[in-house]
Amino acid sequence: MQENILNAFAEQAKTMYAPMAKFNSLFVDNMEKMTEFQLNAIKSYADLGLEQMKKAAEVKDAESMRSFTANQAETASALNKKVMEDAKAFSDMAMEFKTQIESIMEEARSTAAATTTTKPAAKPKSAA
Repeated sequence: MQENILNAFAEQAKTMYAPMAKFNSLFVDNMEKMTEFQLNAIKSYADLGLEQMKKAAEVKDAESMRSFTANQAETASALNKKVMEDAKAFSDMAMEFKTQIESIMEEARSTAAATTTTKPAAKPKSAA
């Protein structure tokens, strides 16, 4: 009898904590992806900035200054495009995470609903 109670408790605990375990795993995976994405983005922005500083250091005369300033518009346009692409990619990752969380929550709700509907009915006490 006691073993049955312990087994039932263990099963109930698995059912109750399974969505939380899935959420934790998903959260860690998502944080890893987003951190890697942000680190790569920061590196590319830093590389672009350093490249521009090197080009500025190469300015020696009026002609090289004209060439440098003309190149700045192209660089600004490329930077703007990259920022927009990165923002969209980051937003897409966030939406994917939200969708996965909603899926886990729906699964947890349906599991909880199934668990509550399958509980055995209490035995009526007979009046003797």
